[in-house]
Order: sequence, then structure tokens, then C-alpha cells
Amino acid sequence: MQSFLILTIVYALTLANAYVIPSRRNGTGETVSSVIALSVTRPSTSPSASVVTVTVTATPTSMTSSTSLPSSSDVPPSSSSASSVSTTSSLSTPAPSASTIPSSSSQKFVVAHHMVGNTFPYTLQDWIDDITLANASGIDGFALNVGSDDFQKAQVSNAYEAASQSGLDFKLFFSLDMTALACTSADDAQALRSWVQTYMSHPNQYIYGNKAFVSTFSGESCTFGQSSATEGWKTQFVQHANLSNNVFFVPSFFVDPTTFSTFKDVMHGDFNWNSAWPVELTTDVANSLLPDTSASLKTLLSASTLSGLESALTKFIGSTETDQQHLQGLSTLGDGLTSRDENSELVYMASVSPWFFTHYGPDSFNKNFVYLGDQHLYSRRWEALIDSRDKFDIVEINTWNDYGESHYIGPIKGAQPNSEAWTDGMNHTAWLGLTKYYATAFKTGAFPDVEKDQIYMWARPHSVFAEAQADSVGQPTNFELFEDAVWAVVLATAPATVTLSTSDSNSQSFDVPAGLSKLSISISPGDTMKGVIERDGDTIVALNPESFSFQGSPQTYNFNAFVASASAE
Repeated sequence: MQSFLILTIVYALTLANAYVIPSRRNGTGETVSSVIALSVTRPSTSPSASVVTVTVTATPTSMTSSTSLPSSSDVPPSSSSASSVSTTSSLSTPAPSASTIPSSSSQKFVVAHHMVGNTFPYTLQDWIDDITLANASGIDGFALNVGSDDFQKAQVSNAYEAASQSGLDFKLFFSLDMTALACTSADDAQALRSWVQTYMSHPNQYIYGNKAFVSTFSGESCTFGQSSATEGWKTQFVQHANLSNNVFFVPSFFVDPTTFSTFKDVMHGDFNWNSAWPVELTTDVANSLLPDTSASLKTLLSASTLSGLESALTKFIGSTETDQQHLQGLSTLGDGLTSRDENSELVYMASVSPWFFTHYGPDSFNKNFVYLGDQHLYSRRWEALIDSRDKFDIVEINTWNDYGESHYIGPIKGAQPNSEAWTDGMNHTAWLGLTKYYATAFKTGAFPDVEKDQIYMWARPHSVFAEAQADSVGQPTNFELFEDAVWAVVLATAPATVTLSTSDSNSQSFDVPAGLSKLSISISPGDTMKGVIERDGDTIVALNPESFSFQGSPQTYNFNAFVASASAE
């Protein structure tokens, strides 16, 4: 029988690597091979041209999720996978260099969002430990998310004292959580001003344009007893006599950025909280983008046809489209800002985050959903920000310790908001190593030299379509967007061979260049994760977390990430 192959390659370029989407098998079940050579002209981030050679071999196999998900990577595999579906590619990719990053004359700043509401049992030493660890990870300060709990005032005092005692140039500023703080009266505004006044002259207060930097989470509807939100923030906060016009206000107002001009007498800048995740990508949106309109996400995730799924979704991962929209909205504030301030610079604060999963039922916070974190979201979002660093002033990492939404990169400590069911045993501090690498590149304009070989791996604890045995909350909204895969990032001091495996029958080896490489491999229930870096026949790094096992029938739904790392001695 004559065979035909329709091969779709999505060549989604990131800052330092190219993401190659594997082809799908043909519909006959026969073995099909195709070698394609094509010239690709890289964008400004990678000025050289490369020739890509792709060899695809597909063998007949049962259409189950345990064997049908091809591995994908940003670097070429060096040998075929031991699983029944193999994809190999050869790609020449230059290591990241300073010449690939746009220059910028403005100073860059990286902060992490710190939930003071989760610090009830903190001591002064806890704050010193957090600040020391964050600083060592390339983070310049904390945005202190404060709410209405009385204990938070004492903890904010501890935070500022800890920053002072640390001896580090570590900055703090308020992120007023207006979903928790009252804002309907003038007295409510006075309470906010009191927060700011207390610390605006503190040596560790973040100062921008000779003013105390202040942000928010929400607040677009706060009137403080005035006729509108604009009048409320203007007269009762930003330009109130108590603050003597000494606040540099960069709120996160959840409004259409085309309406920013409404707040021209209020905003000195904009914090785009939701830019960290592809929040617009829902299951319905993904289904509408599939190349085969008769297919569904579940069908694709249960068969070896993931190239269509990945090619449809990849444009959302790390995208800066929402940043551009907010920058355009911010530009409409220029005239108003210039007329009222000596410093007419407008600030844009973007966000980045590795994950998002929350699982509260109607009897508590009643939020149960995910944002897609697959396809190396954290790396690709950072790379997109670095690629446009001439447009962005500040990056805020969401978050240091928001356990309830699973996007913490700091240690699990303090008081959790009843999130133990999905955070116990799910430490994310391994991501701090990647944070330092990317934060350094964003701030300096050059990727740092890799001094030690390192590997980072993460995965969810159970299969996408697993049915929990005892979960009254149910599957989170948009869970169908995820894949059963282990995601890995390697930082190599020199070219090496990296082998990822999840079982004796599923492994993949990749030849990686010096610098950073993004890899992945499929995983099935009962599997584990293992990654090995080899060079010249010697094992340099081996990562095999014994506490991780991929479940097929969990007790409760958990779409949080298990994260691990290892580095050379």
C-alpha cells in the first residue's frame, strides 16, 4: 500500500533555542520515515541561519496515552527513544550570548510577590532567611502583599527590619491587596496612607523617581467615598497632602488597557499581573484551534497526534501580546503624567510565573482551575521578557509564597491557606536556580556563564485524565490543556549528552550544546523521573528523586508541579 505523510513542523523560536514540534503518525499504521532539510532565518535574537534536518520514524503501536506522547525538545536527540514512538531531529543552535539580547539604558529590577498573609508564625529570622535566599537567587526585592489581618502590620515591620539587618541592598514595597482591604470611605484611604507613610523613608524602601514605589493587586473599583475610582485614588491617596505627592504608584488594575487614560491623574505605571500566564487559553479556545475540528483535546491526549495540539497552543506560551497591549494603553497616560510630575517616565512592570493551580471548593474560596504551565512556561516567558528587555522596566515573579495558587518559588513555610492537600511534598525551590540565570540576563543584558552543569525536572503527580478516588471538588477547569510529560531544563558548561527516562522502557538521549536547553519526555502511570548529564563517557550529574511517582489513580486531584534539580559538585 502506498503511504503518504503530512508533516507539520512548528518552529517556534525562543531567545536561545528553537522549539521543534514532532510530527504525527500517518493514519495507516505503517512505518513512515521522512527526512526534511530546510533553511531557517532566525530573528534578531539569533542572527545566524541554521539548517534543520528532521528524521521521523513512526511504528505501529496501541493508541494509549502511556506510549503515544512523543518527547519534544529544543535540542537534538542523539539516539532513538526506547518507547514505541521515536522522534529525532538535528538542529544547530548557537549558545546564548550578550549579542542576542537588546541593550537598554534603563536600570532593571526583579522582585518577587510575597504574601504577608501567609506569614503569621514568621519570626524575624524567617524574614532574614527569605531575603537572603531571594537575594542569592537574583531577586532584588519583595512586593509585600498586605491585607486586612491585624498581624500583618507586625510582620511588615519584621520584613523591613530583616532587610536592614541582612546588610543586603534588598528593597521592599507595598502591594496593597484591594480584594482584602476596604476602600469605600476616606477613612479606608487613611489606613492605606498610614501603611506607606510608616516606611517611605526606610533605607530598604524601594524608591523610583525619588518617590516611594507602591503597587496593588486590584483596586480599579475603589472610590474611597469619592465620585469615581479615579477621584478616589487621586484625592485620597496619590495626591493627598499626607503623602506630599511622594508616591510612585504602579497598580495592577484589572481593566481594559485601552481605558488607562481614565486613570491619567493616578497611575505612574502599570503592573500586568496576568501577563505571567496564558490566561486567555481555555479548553474551549484550545478546541477551537485544533486543526481537526472533529477531534477533542482528550482524543489528542489519548493518541499519538499531539503535533496538532502543541502547534495550536505553543503561540500562547511566553507570549508578550498582552504586554504590548498594556504598553500601548500606558502610552495614553503620557500627557497627564508630564503635566503633574517632574519625572514623566512611565513604568511598566511585567510578571512571570512557573505555574498556576488552585483547588478550593464552594465551602471555601470556591476557585478550582489551572492556567497552562506546560511547554516550559517559566523559561519561555523569561526568554520573551529578556528578548524585549528594552521595553520592560521591572519584572515581578508571581510568587514567592502563594501556596493556594501553586505558583510559589520560595520554601514552603509559614501558614498555608488550607492548601496542604496540593502542596505537601511539592517543594518548588529548585526553580530558584533557573530564576537566578534568567534574572541575571534580564538585568545585565547578557546570559551568565554556566559554571556548573545543572538539570531541572518537573511534572504533575498524576495523569491528566486520572479519576480521583476521594475528591469532592472535582477536576479543575481547563485541566485538559495539560500533557502527561516530564519537563526538563539543562544548563551545561560544555556540550554533553543528556538522557531523560521515566522507566526501563521509556528513555531519550539528547546531544545538548553549552548553555541552556529545554527538553521533555512522556510519562505514564507508575513511572518515575530520571535525568543524567554525561560528557566524554563520564556521568557529570544524575537526578533521580525517589519521592516522585506518577499516579494513575490518585486520592485527590493535584495539578501542582513536583520540581527537582541537581548540579555538579
